[in-house]
Amino acid sequence: MTRKGDDTPREDDNVDIFNLLKDEAAQEPDPVHTGEVTKETQIIAIYGKGGIGKSFSLANLSYNLAQRGKKVLLIGCDPKSDTTSLLFGGRSCPTILEVSSAKKAAGEEVSISDVCFKRDGVFAMELGGPEVGRGCGGRGIIHGFELLEKLGFHDWDFDYVLLDFLGDVVCGGFGLPIARDMCQKVIVVASNDLQSLYVANNVCSAVEYFRKLGGNVGVAGMLINKDDGSGEAAAFADKVGIPVLAAIPQDEDIRRKSASYQIVGDPAGAWGPMFSELADNMMTAPPRQPNPLDQDGLLGLFAASETGADYVLTPAVVEDMCDPSLISKESLEVVYDNV
Repeated sequence: MTRKGDDTPREDDNVDIFNLLKDEAAQEPDPVHTGEVTKETQIIAIYGKGGIGKSFSLANLSYNLAQRGKKVLLIGCDPKSDTTSLLFGGRSCPTILEVSSAKKAAGEEVSISDVCFKRDGVFAMELGGPEVGRGCGGRGIIHGFELLEKLGFHDWDFDYVLLDFLGDVVCGGFGLPIARDMCQKVIVVASNDLQSLYVANNVCSAVEYFRKLGGNVGVAGMLINKDDGSGEAAAFADKVGIPVLAAIPQDEDIRRKSASYQIVGDPAGAWGPMFSELADNMMTAPPRQPNPLDQDGLLGLFAASETGADYVLTPAVVEDMCDPSLISKESLEVVYDNV
């Protein structure tokens, strides 16, 4: 602590901060809302590898739904806070966590207008995350949802709530919607590459695990992004038992417009029908329990020449690890001379 009139930090300050962080990490989140359901809102969590195109897909999907008369809420649950940037022309909106922190310091309450913004019928917000090395991203997700509940999340009247989650982080906070039945179904986004399918498979494994524990969340299907026609993602979906909801091609026009923050999901635009197909399939696809693959099954989707699946493991021995002179030691056995 600091003495009155003395702003110099003392060692006790670091101890106090450490104890506060430790206590916070030990806190359990509030129970899931269990009140009577009064509306038919589909809450859908979208998972995928970082950089696979979830934010691009969701911004255009939500815009397409809104232009067709649906009331949509898009929530970015990625610490990068980039889910809504395409929707708002490249501008980042203040995150729930940073607004909450600033308001708390000022002794004020957070209002919906502080954290939720809209464009052409789409409502959007970002949960945000901690600064690097200064907190747990998963815990930030939990805090964000707790604040949403205080703002009346369960009373909001939307047709669809779309949650954008990072899939290649296995922390419990990012698996919250699956573990606690906070959504009805999951969509996985992947491409024809091993790493994105590895992440999709992990998400399917999480869904399978919690379904076996009595959970109700299922996988509605897969969105293939940057599809080059090679077919590995479609083969994966077939093997795990989920449908392909749509395939967005690897196209220069899409890439260029996305890079300049242009919406291509308008139903009247050239790519509008593709996103309308995705929206229709998403709306009607039932939640399924997937059958995730093992590592060999994943590798089997690709030619061995691409993955090295035909490589034979060669065990190492202790002689490989050390200087031979250090391994050879004199025996401790006592040898007696013949008398």
